[in-house]
Amino acid sequence: MGTPVLILGASGSGKSTSLRNFEPSEIGVFNVAGKPLPFRKKLKLVNTADYNRILEVLGRNTLKCYVIDDSQYLMAFSLFDRAKEVGYAKFTDCALAFYNMLKFIRERTSEDTVVYLLHHTEQADDGRIKAKTSGKMLDNQLTLEGLFSIVLLAETDGKDHWFITQSDGFTTAKSPMDMFPPKIDNDLKLVDTAIREYYGWNARQDEAKEE
Repeated sequence: MGTPVLILGASGSGKSTSLRNFEPSEIGVFNVAGKPLPFRKKLKLVNTADYNRILEVLGRNTLKCYVIDDSQYLMAFSLFDRAKEVGYAKFTDCALAFYNMLKFIRERTSEDTVVYLLHHTEQADDGRIKAKTSGKMLDNQLTLEGLFSIVLLAETDGKDHWFITQSDGFTTAKSPMDMFPPKIDNDLKLVDTAIREYYGWNARQDEAKEE
């Protein structure tokens, strides 16, 4: 049972930069928009990834850590492909495709596999900062943050970058009790280490090696 984790943030807030401390052997990156990473280190990229390609690679589950960069474009691109269709069905299908991907992560990857979805934000009508979707018709089908136990919000003041781990009432950030301090460095490698320590996955791996 794998764990999807949602990393929210505006463009330029440091979501992709947070991958900088992973080694190439540790992580696979699904680069949905096909854009270069904002640092020199070369990570394993699957460029212009779509749902089929993502599920194909995750099904092999050869790594314990994956990232879907610009995951909101999975929704946008699927709707662009059906732009000339009229009616509500395409929005339902779009929500279902995203939901089925998360279901696949939970049901078809190993317990200690974490898949990070780096996702843009938008401001809701009530002023809250939330995950960006492709409009209200899609929001009626899917409350995105409700499908995750861990939602971190990337923020910056133009100089420093950090993650918010709990909501202040105006964001949808959340995480299990005592997993993180309220504000942490935007280092996804440190986040990954904290998650594995919290759930005891590293300890179980060490015990299995001793046996």
